[in-house]
Amino acid sequence: MGVEPRLSRRAVLLAAGGLLAGCSRRPEVDQVRLRLATGPAGAVYRRIGGSLAEHISGQVPGATVSTVPSGASTDNIRMLRAGEVHLGLTSLDALITTDGSAPEGLSAICRLYDSHLHLVVMAGSAIDELRDLEGKRISLGARDSGTEFTSMRVLQLGVVDADGRYLSQAASAAALRDGEIDAMFSLTGVPTPAITELAQRHPIRLIPLEAQADALFAAFPGPYTPAMIPATAYAGAPATRTIAVPNVLLARNDLPDDLVHAITDTIFTHAGTITSGGRDEAEAGPEAVPEAWQINVRTGIATASIPLHPGAAAWFRDRKR
Repeated sequence: MGVEPRLSRRAVLLAAGGLLAGCSRRPEVDQVRLRLATGPAGAVYRRIGGSLAEHISGQVPGATVSTVPSGASTDNIRMLRAGEVHLGLTSLDALITTDGSAPEGLSAICRLYDSHLHLVVMAGSAIDELRDLEGKRISLGARDSGTEFTSMRVLQLGVVDADGRYLSQAASAAALRDGEIDAMFSLTGVPTPAITELAQRHPIRLIPLEAQADALFAAFPGPYTPAMIPATAYAGAPATRTIAVPNVLLARNDLPDDLVHAITDTIFTHAGTITSGGRDEAEAGPEAVPEAWQINVRTGIATASIPLHPGAAAWFRDRKR
C-alpha cells in the first residue's frame, strides 16, 4: 500500500488498521490495532516486546498493540513480509541479506539493544570449547530464531558436526538440566530469563567463544562484534568472552510515516520505563527488561545497511534540529 508522508491523523489510523490480510471491516475512527512479533518462551524478546507493546498502546493516541509469540528473528521477518504482523523484533545478522540489503518491504524503526551468544553447559560437563561439541546433542534454539541462524554459522565456520535439536530457550534450559542435551546455544540479552532460572538452581558454565567472534567478523563484516558476558550475569558463572549481535525493531514499509514517527518518539521518550516489562508477561516486574537501558538515540539510529522507515528517519532528523 502506498501512502503519502504526513497524512492526517484519521487517514494514518485507518490505513494502519487495514494492513493485515483478512481485515474485512474498517476500524473505528481514531483506533488502530497493530501486531508485534516477539519470540519464544523464556526469551528477552517476549519481555521487551511486551513492554514495547504496552508503552506504544499507552502513549500513541488510538493505538493498541498486541504481541504475537514466535520462533524469533527469521520467523518474525517471515510474518512481517507475509503481512501477518506490522512490527517485529530481529537480530541484525538474520536480517541482512547476502548482498547487504534489507528484505523487500521492510525497514528499521531503530536499533534497540545487543544480544550475546551464550553456549551453556552444566558445570560437570566435559565440554570446554566449541570443538568439543562434535557429535554432541545441542539445542540450536527454536526454528527460525536468531539463535539458530547465528549458532549454525558458528558451527559451520568451526567445521563442527553436532546433533542439533530445535528447542525454545525455556525448553533448552529444561532439557540441559535433565540431561536430554549436552549444551545449548542462546542468542539473547544479558541476563536472559531461562538461563538465569537454570543457574539459580543448578551450577552451569559458559563456554568462551572469543575465537568464533573473530571468525564471524572476518566472514561476515558488519553485524558481529566481540563482547563479554559479565560475571554478574548468572550465578556462579565467571565473565566469558563471546559474540554480540544488535537487535532492531522492524516495520513494514507500508505503515504510515506519521504512525511510525509517533512509535519512534514513544520508544526514545520512554526508554527508561520500558525496563519495567510488558503487561502480558507474568514474570515482568521491576527491572524486568534490563536490556532496555541500552536504548538511546545515539545507537538507535545505527542499523547498519538496513534503512530506517521514513517515519523513523524523520523523527531522528527532528531530534537534531
